Amino acid sequence: MKVSTASYEARLADVIAKVRDVLRRRFKVLLATTLLITIIGVGITMTLKPYYQGVVRLQIDPKQNPLSRNQGEAQAQLATEAIETEVSVISSLDMARKVVTRMNLLDDPDFTGGMKPGATADQKLDVAASLLAGMTDVSREKLTYILAIKVASRDGRKAARIANEFASAYMDTKVGTNIGTASKQADFFEAQLNRMGDDARAADEKVAQFAAQAGIVRSNAQNGETVTDQQVGPLSVQMASAESVAAEARSKQISAQGQIANGQIDSVSDVRNSATVQDLRRQRTLILQSLTEMQTRYGPRYPDYVKANQQLAAIDAQLREEASRVVRSLKADADAAEARAASLRGAMQRLEDKQAADARASVTLQSLQRDADNKHSAYDRMSQTATDARQQAQNSIAQARIIDVAKVPMIPYWPKRGLFYAMSVLAGFAIGLIVITIQELMVTGMLSAQQVEEDLGMPLIAAIPMLRGTEMPADMLISKPTSPFAEALRNARATLMGVKGELAPKVIALTSSLPSEGKTTTALALARTMALNGQRTVIFDVDVRRAQMRNIVDSDTSGAGTVELLRGEATLDEVIRDTRLENLKSISVNKPYFTSDNLFGSQNIHDIIEDLSARFDVIVLDLPPLVGLADGRFLAALADAVVLAIKWNSTPLQAVNSAVGWLRSDGTNLVGAMYTMVDTSSHTYGSYYYYTNKYTGYYNGQSDK
Repeated sequence: MKVSTASYEARLADVIAKVRDVLRRRFKVLLATTLLITIIGVGITMTLKPYYQGVVRLQIDPKQNPLSRNQGEAQAQLATEAIETEVSVISSLDMARKVVTRMNLLDDPDFTGGMKPGATADQKLDVAASLLAGMTDVSREKLTYILAIKVASRDGRKAARIANEFASAYMDTKVGTNIGTASKQADFFEAQLNRMGDDARAADEKVAQFAAQAGIVRSNAQNGETVTDQQVGPLSVQMASAESVAAEARSKQISAQGQIANGQIDSVSDVRNSATVQDLRRQRTLILQSLTEMQTRYGPRYPDYVKANQQLAAIDAQLREEASRVVRSLKADADAAEARAASLRGAMQRLEDKQAADARASVTLQSLQRDADNKHSAYDRMSQTATDARQQAQNSIAQARIIDVAKVPMIPYWPKRGLFYAMSVLAGFAIGLIVITIQELMVTGMLSAQQVEEDLGMPLIAAIPMLRGTEMPADMLISKPTSPFAEALRNARATLMGVKGELAPKVIALTSSLPSEGKTTTALALARTMALNGQRTVIFDVDVRRAQMRNIVDSDTSGAGTVELLRGEATLDEVIRDTRLENLKSISVNKPYFTSDNLFGSQNIHDIIEDLSARFDVIVLDLPPLVGLADGRFLAALADAVVLAIKWNSTPLQAVNSAVGWLRSDGTNLVGAMYTMVDTSSHTYGSYYYYTNKYTGYYNGQSDK
């Protein structure tokens, strides 16, 4: 349970951190959207014309029940339905017509402006009444007997006058209740109730008559079980027992017959247990003993010996006859048991036939029963309706009184400007969240160190911040050596050079998946960082097709360069140029080179790298992009360490995966990745990359306060 809770808290913390980071990166969009929608909402609210509302409140009182037999009965309570009915009466179109007529509102432009020319008086009245009904709201105040009549108008005085007139019209036309109509309704319902009672009784008689004709005898009226259904169960048990006994008897018979046929009569238990067989065996034993003595003493021709042999044969015949009798007895028992089982099966078949017939008849019986049940339900509903009709005459509204007359309102009830302003702000904020959410969903690039580690399987060695000034990013290493940009490059150098005791790489190659990812600027900045730390460094531009290094490196790029060196048209000493840093040299491409020649497929590039390794401590190679070009893959294999530049929040993960896969398949030493052009307001990477405002003072050399 603790592990589960910790895992949940970790996931929640990740979500919160992600949301916080998105809000910080998209704060300007969120703020701009919120302000825009808020301004629009406030502007619309300011243009809305105000409406005033006149409110009159009525109290409806229950009256003494005129039909009560007990004259001392307390006042009847009004049903909720009765009060809601009065609400509908007040807000009805007929009541609106009365108010229009009494106040002569047909002369008011607010109620006649939309009428068609040539409309009749009734049509004008209906139009005005409809407009008035739309301006009026009648409601019950919670569970009280108080009704509020509210009339809205742009003129506060008119709203109050119309509300008071509604109350007066209701008081004049709706006093008391129509008891006579309720009584007539009760009489009608009573007649219908009697007729439906006769129908229900007739339906019950049909059910009973059909059950008797079909011979269906119900033992349980609730679950529909018949006597036949009850008989099937016990008979099924008896039949199963009889069939088991018959099978056992037949098995004993067949076993005994087989043992006798094989000469194993003594193995038959019934033969062995027979008293007759046991007696015959004793006699046979005695005769055998006598035969043995006579044969020994007198020989086989002795008369008594012959006689004893005859007696022995007779006893053996009796034994065989007795065994046959036992087998016949077993057969008779088996036949009897099978006969009983067959009898029970016949009885079961008859019961099942009866049960099937009952089931078919039960379908019709159930249909009749449902019809009877429906008639009983209709009777019950009609009985309730008749009861309600009788009570309606006893639950009437006898009187009402005005407890609050409508006064001229001084403050408009609509629009509620403060609420509308707040809603505009909330709507703007919500739309802003939707906008930045859509922006985030449309992002295809990589954002976090976790993505590099999990998706690419390698560390993120640096995150280079994006600089928005006019100064060249690589120049900031010299002009502002304590800036976050410079610190990021020093972190990258520390990672690449390794810790004490490890052999530092000499040839470091920087490449990218796609063009325009800041690879060249980062390569120059890394080379300058190496030089500033006392290492003899050369920046070698081998991206011959773009030749971007010549535009940013602070050295002479005229004359021979990388292409001439690779083609053997210039020596290494002729192409190496000085820079403003003493420990940094450069080899640049003097102009873009497009040809089908394979500049890097010969031994020449190996010799160049070997010669440079002898002269410098560190060689930084600015490689071409990997996707779509083969040169970068070949050159990456020559480097001791390869770093992949990834433009933050831009380069698609698919392109980066392809580049990483190629490098690893080529056997290159891919040591990690660098994010380039990172938004400095992002907190995706945590404190490791120092992109929070907490480090601003530290970078600028300010003390803590």
